[in-house]
Amino acid sequence: MPDVPAVATPRECTIADALEIVGDRWSLLVVRELFYDQLRFSQIARNTGAPRDVLTVRLRKLVEHGVIAREQYSARPVRYEYRLTAAGRALSPVLLTLKKWGSDHARTGPDPAPLLHTCGEEFVAHVHCRACGQRLAAGALTLDVPRAGDI
Repeated sequence: MPDVPAVATPRECTIADALEIVGDRWSLLVVRELFYDQLRFSQIARNTGAPRDVLTVRLRKLVEHGVIAREQYSARPVRYEYRLTAAGRALSPVLLTLKKWGSDHARTGPDPAPLLHTCGEEFVAHVHCRACGQRLAAGALTLDVPRAGDI
């Protein structure tokens, strides 16, 4: 009898875990808008272009996963603002490196929404090693997981 191939098991990965929560266009654009201090549903809808029903679902999911918090600002009519939690604010480097990638690889021409640092200069994100401080270069990383035969 021929060997039956084993069913492929997806690699366990924290990237995949994160994508389960924020891995779609609308979720990351919601987080972007909250970084830009656009806290109300109408502002988020206008600036992302997300359909209202889709935006409602994404906001609910981000609240459920602790990325954002919903706070009532009006009783009549009942209205809410959304604010980043500590987990949501921790997405800042993700958004900033996506912004840089978009500028480098997805858009030609000047950045339509440059960010200025408190020093007055345009801020551009770069990834550095936490231990030695070197900027990430091609080929500088290796995957450090045990293989099946090593266990």
